[in-house]
Amino acid sequence: MDEFMRAALGFPTVLFTAALVVVLGFWLLVLCGAADHDGVGADSGSGALGIGGVPVTVSVSLLISLAWFTSLTGSVLLARTGWPGALVHFLGAAVLFASMCLSWLVTRRLVRPLAKLFPDEPGPSRLDFVGLTCVIRTGRVDAGFGQAEVTAADGATAIVQVRQHGRDPLVLGSTALLYAYDDAGEFFWVAPFDQALDPRG
Repeated sequence: MDEFMRAALGFPTVLFTAALVVVLGFWLLVLCGAADHDGVGADSGSGALGIGGVPVTVSVSLLISLAWFTSLTGSVLLARTGWPGALVHFLGAAVLFASMCLSWLVTRRLVRPLAKLFPDEPGPSRLDFVGLTCVIRTGRVDAGFGQAEVTAADGATAIVQVRQHGRDPLVLGSTALLYAYDDAGEFFWVAPFDQALDPRG
């Protein structure tokens, strides 16, 4: 245990130990719901390093963890040689450089399959439905009740909650226009829509 602590708190591993503490603290906050795993910065810098395609927090965490482990291993092996202190410190700088290079190479290989889990384009948003027409799927629609089926641009369909102001009734099978979205109530405001007035028709 003493050997481990000496290596972890000695040069060059101590540089990565401090960074690793920050990384562990960040992921604890993520587990507690106090932080978002992809809410810190952009991954343009990591992309330039060849470790993009995943949130920067993921690639940096991998990079630091691998650098820490590599540096720790190298420091322990170096300490066991029994070589003079000056030589050990000089080789410690070499371990630092080698750890960074090796961790970068391994991280590059690891993020490629992980990138498939983090698509570049965000998923569809409910706001994307505003301005589209829908078909009423309930017997009535009023200020407190109603559902409709809407078709997204990619052809996918969804059942959404809809509400209506006005006297023109919307009944099962009616075509309506989604003209606004209420974030608080999580529903769309709709109005009757005449297909004959659709300029796209």
